[in-house]
Amino acid sequence: MTQARPDALGMNGDRLSIRARLILGAAVVLVAFMAVAGVALQKAHADGVRAAHYARLQSTVYLLLAGAELDAAGALVMPAELAEPRLSLPGSGLYASVVNVARGETWQSVSTLGLSPPFDRDVPVGEWRYDTVRGAGGTYLSASYGVRWAGQGRNGARLVLSVLEGSAAFDRETGVFQRTLWAWLGGAGLLLLLSQTALLHWGLRPLQRVAREIRRIEHGEQAQVQGRYPSEIAALTGNLNTLIKQERVRQTRYKEALSYLAHSLKTPLAVLRTALAQPAQLPATVAEQVSRMDHIVQHQLGRAGASGAARFAPYLALAPVAARVRDSLAKVYADKALAFTLDCVPDLNWRLDEGDAFEMLGNVMDNAAKWASHRVGVRLWREEGALHIRVQDDGPGFTDTQAVLQLHVRMDEKVPGHGVGLAVVNDLVASHEGTLTLGASAWGGGQVDVVLPSA
Repeated sequence: MTQARPDALGMNGDRLSIRARLILGAAVVLVAFMAVAGVALQKAHADGVRAAHYARLQSTVYLLLAGAELDAAGALVMPAELAEPRLSLPGSGLYASVVNVARGETWQSVSTLGLSPPFDRDVPVGEWRYDTVRGAGGTYLSASYGVRWAGQGRNGARLVLSVLEGSAAFDRETGVFQRTLWAWLGGAGLLLLLSQTALLHWGLRPLQRVAREIRRIEHGEQAQVQGRYPSEIAALTGNLNTLIKQERVRQTRYKEALSYLAHSLKTPLAVLRTALAQPAQLPATVAEQVSRMDHIVQHQLGRAGASGAARFAPYLALAPVAARVRDSLAKVYADKALAFTLDCVPDLNWRLDEGDAFEMLGNVMDNAAKWASHRVGVRLWREEGALHIRVQDDGPGFTDTQAVLQLHVRMDEKVPGHGVGLAVVNDLVASHEGTLTLGASAWGGGQVDVVLPSA
C-alpha cells in the first residue's frame, strides 16, 4: 500500500498537459526568483537605512565631542544645551552618554530622564563601535567612540562617548519599504505569470491545431495534415504525413494484391477444371498452370510485402547485401561458371529496408544470371542525391522492354520465372518513388538501371 502512492502520484504527474507543466514550472521559478530578489532587496535596503542611521549617530557623537570639556580638576564639563534638540527632550528617542573612565563619572543627556538606556561604557581609544542593543525600553541602534582627552599639565583622560537611538524609526522605515516592495513584487509576479500564460497559449497554439487536424484525420474528415506550421513543427507534420501516406499505400497494396491474386487465379483454376475431363493432357496442363499460379503468387506477395519509401528506416550498408546475393547466385548457377563483378564502395549507405534491398538486388541479379552467357556486372553508386544500381549481362538482351515488366509475359518459357522477378522489382522501385529502366549493356546483353531518390 505504501509503495502504490508514489507510483500513483507519478502517473498523475505524467498526465499533466504540456501547458500545465510549463505554467507550473514557470510559476515555481517565478516565485523562487521573486522571493530571492525580494529578500536581497529588503536586506540591501535595511543595510542602507541602518548605515544612514549610524551616520547620524556618528554626527551626534562628534557633536558631543565638540561640547565636552575637562576642568582643572579633570572633571567632565558638558554644556547646558546642545545643538541637537532631541537630546534636551525627555523620551525623544535619541539618548547620549559621556563616561569619564578615570574618575568614574557619567554624563547623560536630558532625554534619558526616567530611562536606563544600555549605553556602551567600555570602548577602546580610537575605536568606533556600531551595534543593535536591547534594553528595558526596547531595541536601540548604538554608536560609541573611545577617545583620550589631553588637558594642560596632565596625561589626559579617557572618555567614552555613546549615542543611542530607538529602533522605532528604523523599523517604521524598513516596514514601509517591505510592504511596498512585496506589494509591487507580488503584482509584478502576477502580471508576469499572466503574461507567461498568454505567451504559452500563443506558443502552443500550433500544437493544438495539429491535435485537431489529427482528430479530423482519425474521423476521416481529411486525408493529411494540411495547415502551415512553424519550422519546429513543420518537420513533425511532414513526417506524420509521410507515415500516413505510407500506411495508406501499404493498405492499398495489400487490398490490390488480394484482389489481383483472386482475379489472376481464376483462369488457371478454370483451365485445371477443364483439364479434368481430358486425362491425357492433365499432367502437362497441371504442371503448366501450377507454374503460372506460382509466378502469380510470387509477384503479388512481392508487391504486398514491399516496405516502400523508408524515410524512417536506418541506413543500410549496401556492399554486404550485394556481396551476399552475388555469392548465393554463384552457387545457384555454378554450372554456368559465371564471372560476377561487383563495383560498390564499402561505405555506401542508404535508407532502405534490408528485405527490400535483398528483393531488389536479388531479382535483378538473378534475372541477369539466368540470361548471361559468361559474366554479370553489378555497380552501385551515389550521384546527385540518388542511389544508382546498374546490373548488366552478356546474354541475348531484352527484345521488348515494356512487356518484360508485365506479370504474364515471359521472354522464354524455358527459363522459369523470367519476367516475374523484374515485375516485382518494378513495383518495388515505384513504391520508393524511383525509376527502373531496361536497356542494352556494353557487352551486348541486357542492362537494368534502378534510380532511387533520397527518402
